[in-house]
Amino acid sequence: MTSPADTLRQILSQDRCHVMPCCYDGLTAKMIAQAGFPLTFMSGFAVSAARLGLPDTGLISYGEMVSQGRDICSATSIPVIGDGDTGYGNALNVRRTVEGYARAGFAAVMIEDQVSPKRCGHTRGKLTVDRKEACERIRAAVDAREEGSDILILARTDARETLGLEEAVDRAKAFSDLGADILFVEAPRTLGEMETICRDAPGIHMANMIRGGKTPVLPPEDLHAIGFKIAAYPLTLLSAAMTAVANALSDLKAGKHPEDIMDFPELRQRVGFDDYYKMEARYAASARNPERGKK
Repeated sequence: MTSPADTLRQILSQDRCHVMPCCYDGLTAKMIAQAGFPLTFMSGFAVSAARLGLPDTGLISYGEMVSQGRDICSATSIPVIGDGDTGYGNALNVRRTVEGYARAGFAAVMIEDQVSPKRCGHTRGKLTVDRKEACERIRAAVDAREEGSDILILARTDARETLGLEEAVDRAKAFSDLGADILFVEAPRTLGEMETICRDAPGIHMANMIRGGKTPVLPPEDLHAIGFKIAAYPLTLLSAAMTAVANALSDLKAGKHPEDIMDFPELRQRVGFDDYYKMEARYAASARNPERGKK
């Protein structure tokens, strides 16, 4: 049976840029798979918002993230990349994070070089650790992978904001040399910077597409031409859901029943009631005919 990590490796071997909507719970992960996308990413921003109702400023813990990730990975068969933030401490904490994410079922884990507590890459107040500490985190993550954790390492740097593009590219190259599988230079400001990143730090690159963020939002074919293999959309589903909820609440407050919502039969089907009923019928038939259940 192919592992999530091996499935992700096969996906990334394709010569294309994969559109990757990001999830924040089991239902969004399931719906991403139902829509035909080959992979997803558990967004720390979105999980913090949906699970805690709090901003992505390092308030959510390792335990809460890995618990949410376990539910997400159980809800879908497509590979899931998990946001591992800074690794939640020193190099030994990073190893524990990687090992825990692998056990939870993730195909890859993202480890970044921000100072803890970290924050969303497109908001103010970011700080990064020095390059030595950043490399120690990635080395620990790679060691965990090499010593038995079946998981890919996505190495992220936020140094573009704090130290400039050249340092960010140098860190990405160092992460690649240490054995990181995927590189992510967060928040480049221009098309030229995106081209520099892919040209000067060879490897598998991920781009972050956020409407209103710092990076130009480009179509997948343009990202592929630049050199990106993954186009992540970390907040698209959360934004869409929050817009729908806000509109529905506005209608209810005005005394109207919302019209632009999913009807009940489709809602039941997407959540999994139809599959449940089939399984229920299977075991009900076995109970009526014990010999049938032995086959």
